[in-house]
Amino acid sequence: MMCFNTSYVMENLEEAIRLETKTNPVTVQNQAIWCGLKQGMHVLDAGCGPGKTTSILYQMIEPGGSIMGVDYSEERIRHAREQYSRGTEIHFELHDLRNTLDGIGNFDLIWVRFVLEYNRHESLQIVRNLTSCLNPGGTLCLLDLDHNCLNHYELPSRMEKILYQLMGAVELEFNFDPYAGRKLYSYLYDLDYEDIQIDMRSHHLIYGKIDDKDMFNWVKKVEVSSAKKKELFREYPGGHNVFFDDFKRFFTDPRRFTYTPLILCKGRKPA
Repeated sequence: MMCFNTSYVMENLEEAIRLETKTNPVTVQNQAIWCGLKQGMHVLDAGCGPGKTTSILYQMIEPGGSIMGVDYSEERIRHAREQYSRGTEIHFELHDLRNTLDGIGNFDLIWVRFVLEYNRHESLQIVRNLTSCLNPGGTLCLLDLDHNCLNHYELPSRMEKILYQLMGAVELEFNFDPYAGRKLYSYLYDLDYEDIQIDMRSHHLIYGKIDDKDMFNWVKKVEVSSAKKKELFREYPGGHNVFFDDFKRFFTDPRRFTYTPLILCKGRKPA
């Protein structure tokens, strides 16, 4: 039986900053409109991180709406409570979605964005757990990336090889799923959701000069994930530090082309 590390692969002291920096309010609003978010809804933001997305969703359901954010990171929940709590209208709870959700209430819409990719083995169980606290006729919205971190042109062959090895190691040892997006439809189908709808958009589409936010996000992702598997870089000329410098150099080159597909999937729980 294979053992894997269930800790959050991106855990680092700046993770709340990275998550907030990369969250674009207009993008979140457009995705939420597609998901069917409306005024007055009672919403669960499952895997809320530092709470910025929760606060954006709340602005769309007021007046009369309320939202709960849950996350298994004490640090992220602490940050969310300090920055975004608003009485019973926006509140945050520490909870691991891999466990049953008894006692947190029932919701009209559940939003699950960039969560299942960090729980490769437990994704379907998480969806089952969330289904149990969704009102009959309510909407479950799953949003995740596909072929995550792997679409770059034109990477030198030695960099491309080590990047694929790195993502494979993170997938096996840290429970990360680079292909989470393509699985979302089957989760809702297998759980008998109705009116399932799918959309696909670009999450990253980077060409030409890169902006500071994208540079910070990508450099931090590569820095943190590669540092967890430094042994992979023994055969890379110059080792891990040279690879990291090479990646930063590649990413600042305006000739570089990078993209990541985002899959949006929503379904209605049978009444």
